[in-house]
Amino acid sequence: MDPGEVEAALDLLATRPLVVLTGAGLSTDSGIPDYRGPGAPVRAPMTYQEFIATPEAQRRYWARSHVGWQRMGHAEPNDGHRALAAVDPLLLITQNVDGLHEAAGSQRLIALHGRVADVICLSCRATSSRAALAGLLDELNPGWIDRHGSALTKPDGDVELDETADFVVPTCECGGPLKPDVVFFGENVPADRVARCYAAVEALGTGGALLVAGSSLTVMSGLRFVKRAAAGGTPVVIVNRGATRGDALATYKLEVGTSEFLTELAALVA
Repeated sequence: MDPGEVEAALDLLATRPLVVLTGAGLSTDSGIPDYRGPGAPVRAPMTYQEFIATPEAQRRYWARSHVGWQRMGHAEPNDGHRALAAVDPLLLITQNVDGLHEAAGSQRLIALHGRVADVICLSCRATSSRAALAGLLDELNPGWIDRHGSALTKPDGDVELDETADFVVPTCECGGPLKPDVVFFGENVPADRVARCYAAVEALGTGGALLVAGSSLTVMSGLRFVKRAAAGGTPVVIVNRGATRGDALATYKLEVGTSEFLTELAALVA
């Protein structure tokens, strides 16, 4: 990586209004694996259609997710999260569901795909706390965490686990099925969230900049904002180890660590 490009990108970002888009690569330093980083295995997360199809699929999801929650739910923000809280961009759009930006103190934030710490009923749409559900799952499935504590963690906050048939999953008080309040693959991001993100990106114009940190931009969920920024003449800086679908639109594409780069940026704008 050319140090001159890194310095030029930092200089550009430090002097302009910013919108920042983050992905799973930002949370790897907190111990949460990403989807498509260098060396990452091929992953096939459960889709929304699979989840709603059968009670068995929902049981399989919650059995795995209950183990993974013990890890993601206790993950701590890393230097990249803290640096972005200090930079305080006009808007921080995160594709991550881990809640680590909020824990680091970021205020002007849209969790594009929701937060794994929240639960929603698919029937009555009531929301509740994941922590409260975890306590109930412990009561209904004593010893489950101990028996499966060595299972490999996956990016969505669940684990690799095949034997799930005896896991007991509660329903909502109304009798409806419970789902983490996150956007699954195959599910649409709420339109109001998308509209707010588009508005922030469009407001940057040629005088602002869009920074992408830790995202391969493989899915349109995040790539559309890069496309919109580039179409409006807004400079785009992408910081990600590995190729992204937005590389051709980037003013600078940097193959450096997000935590280190963002820490340098925070020092410049302090």
